Amino acid sequence: MTKYEMLYILDNALSDEAKDGIVKKIEDLVVEHGGVIEKTDRWGTRKLQYPINYKSEGYYVLTTFEAEKSLVVEIKRIVGITDGIIRRLITKI
Repeated sequence: MTKYEMLYILDNALSDEAKDGIVKKIEDLVVEHGGVIEKTDRWGTRKLQYPINYKSEGYYVLTTFEAEKSLVVEIKRIVGITDGIIRRLITKI
């Protein structure tokens, strides 16, 4: 398995429960498909470099995990259709 980092930005207007739900959904997705979560760092609310969908702030989350390449493709698909996620970036470590 390969180690990856995924940085994603959540809509800051979401409630804390909704933010926790999205983070848990992503962690569960990795574990259900045979991946291993190493850590999840919640950076909190930060100002965006430029407005995205007329929003100037976002809630940043960094997740480090190990997974197969096929799982990364599935994560990109799921995150792309999940409401509340503004942007995501997955990189191989």
